[in-house]
Amino acid sequence: MSQTRLGPRRLSPGLVQTVVVSYGDGHHDAPRGDALRIDTRPLRNPPSDPVVRERMLHATGLDPHVQAYVRATPGFERIVQRGLDHALALLALPGRRFRVDIHVTCGGGRHRSIVVAEELAARLQAAGIGAETEHRHIDRPILT
Repeated sequence: MSQTRLGPRRLSPGLVQTVVVSYGDGHHDAPRGDALRIDTRPLRNPPSDPVVRERMLHATGLDPHVQAYVRATPGFERIVQRGLDHALALLALPGRRFRVDIHVTCGGGRHRSIVVAEELAARLQAAGIGAETEHRHIDRPILT
């Protein structure tokens, strides 16, 4: 059975229009359904960096030091902005009567995908979109 943890509840007033789900592709149980998919694997993986491995290994993307590390990775802004642009375009479709889900993946679902999912939700909320996050694999064992 899949464990999930909801991220900080930064909900905009009104209806939830998008749910941003982070997960690790290495667990082989990706969320189902139609969704905008964002792959964060091109970003540096904190546990793969020998300089910070010990400090990052058991932390998650909800920890400030992991967030700072991932945000400083080249390509972070491009991945987040591209995902935001696509989500806003889908949300702006005339006559849209569906929720726009966003699935954000990395290898294990504990670091990069969480940071990007949280950033996307924050930017959507700043744009007046009701958004929440769900972290599907945040409590799963660390993949080697």
